[in-house]
Amino acid sequence: MKVVSLVPSITEALFDLGLTENEVVGRTKFCIHPEDRVKNVAVIGGTKNINIDKIKALQPDLILANKEENIKEQVESLMQDFKVMVTNVENIEDNYYLLKNLGLLFKKEEKAQLFNLKIYDILNQIKINSTIKVAYLIWKNPYMTIGSDTFIHKILSEIGFENIFQNRTRYPEITTEDLADAEIIMLSSEPFPFQEKHVEELKEFYPDKKIMIVDGEAFSWYGTHIAKCENYFKELITDIDPAL
Repeated sequence: MKVVSLVPSITEALFDLGLTENEVVGRTKFCIHPEDRVKNVAVIGGTKNINIDKIKALQPDLILANKEENIKEQVESLMQDFKVMVTNVENIEDNYYLLKNLGLLFKKEEKAQLFNLKIYDILNQIKINSTIKVAYLIWKNPYMTIGSDTFIHKILSEIGFENIFQNRTRYPEITTEDLADAEIIMLSSEPFPFQEKHVEELKEFYPDKKIMIVDGEAFSWYGTHIAKCENYFKELITDIDPAL
């Protein structure tokens, strides 16, 4: 089966489950894991600007898309000529069924189950001692954060953080004043590439708060990626809560 993946984290999952470059024949430019494998796969544009002609030339048997990451009209255009599976992952249960379904589809059920068990094991074991109020920023100019109906929010909650914007939905715009209730301000490494200079900018408003860069992939990449983040989460929590 020839597959085109329009979703970075799903591309990673396909290779983790054991698919080869002969099976994964197309990917977006943002599909960067695993590096040694994706370099051999044809690039068909970005997640939001798919090159339909390049995909048609590959003649895939299946295209894997995502409700949030891809543009509806582009996906519907592909549906006219190809079989398209549209995923929607908002929480850990959704992620479980994503991997289970991919395992069934590609006859990799055992590997998919091992990844699911590892993810649940990590999220069950890695917890902070007491709830910490956090603001998680994904964008700058304007600042944008995450609401309660996002995968990032679910991962934060699983670990024990309280999202101060949990009464909002999707990715709302906020101001620096809105961050006053946060004990920790997390600046994600993606989609906006926050750096230390941005930490310093916010320190001017909140000199006494802990403001830190966090690995955006660890919080937002569903599929198999969380199974590889055990050490990262442990180090993050130790940094925040040394008593653990």
